[in-house]
Amino acid sequence: MSNAENQEAPAAPQQVQIEVDDSHVIASYANFCRVTGSPEELIVDFGLNPQPMGVPKNPIGVSQRIILNYFTAKRLLAALSMSLQRHEAVFGVLETDVQKRVKITR
Repeated sequence: MSNAENQEAPAAPQQVQIEVDDSHVIASYANFCRVTGSPEELIVDFGLNPQPMGVPKNPIGVSQRIILNYFTAKRLLAALSMSLQRHEAVFGVLETDVQKRVKITR
């Protein structure tokens, strides 16, 4: 047998179901996020911007802060990317520029 025949094909990654207890979760809404970080971790702040058009006059209240290591951040990026691709495939492209979404009527 040749070396190629002796080597087994790499096993496909298995889907593992992880049990999650979300009985004490607190859900909140955010239309603002800010990402900062250090060499070791990313800090993601979430808040509510009551003035999504233009520059807010008052500070945006941050209500949640999530601190992630870069490995978890990369897995989150992949999961969010896949979810957004599926959503856009069904409902169309999401425009993130508010000015392009708003239709001004005169």
